[in-house]
Amino acid sequence: MRILIAEDDSILADGLSRSLRYDGYAVDVVHDGSSADSALQLQTFDLLILDLGLPRLNGLAVLRKLRQRGTPLPVLILTAADSIEQRVEGLDLGADDYMSKPFALTELEARVRALIRRHGGGRASVLRHGRLQFDLNGRIATIDSVPIELSARETSLLEIFLSRSGRMISKHQLVDLLCEWGEEVTTNAIEVYIHRLRKKIEPADLHILTVRGLGYCLEPESRHQAADATAVD
Repeated sequence: MRILIAEDDSILADGLSRSLRYDGYAVDVVHDGSSADSALQLQTFDLLILDLGLPRLNGLAVLRKLRQRGTPLPVLILTAADSIEQRVEGLDLGADDYMSKPFALTELEARVRALIRRHGGGRASVLRHGRLQFDLNGRIATIDSVPIELSARETSLLEIFLSRSGRMISKHQLVDLLCEWGEEVTTNAIEVYIHRLRKKIEPADLHILTVRGLGYCLEPESRHQAADATAVD
């Protein structure tokens, strides 16, 4: 999951990005409305955390332009001003949630999870593949109910493969999905992450297949079922 934070307070933006990265999200940060508007046109995000008091282009203008383009991206507004008029204007322009500064970080994290879950169209909060389960809310993977120890990068990689089971994903697509602006992550590093993840999920009979020149895919669960049926026959 990729989040854009548009916040001109660099200390607050740094704290938010550190917390969300710790939870396994890829986070990009901009400090003015013009940069936010450009980023939203060039990159696909799963959530926008938007401060209203941005320089160059205020948050409401960023939100208005976003909705005029027909982008259904969930938006969580942050503001130091807690007036009813601003709340109404922001919600009428298409914001999905609203938080006034100062706020509790744990509450913001919960709202982020709720918005991403809601935007997913009611998709299940747990992804299952054979004996492995992945809790999207807690971001915990288990095999036969026993937790697997994964790094934040491995957790995000597992979520990508589970949500695209049986579909091919190139190395460059994985770089885009996993990495933030300014991160120098090579395709060789992606290979290392996949190697480590493979070793941790193989006890659940999950296999990440490599197709030379195309990329990777998580072997569909139906293939295991078909193999088991053949063995029984």
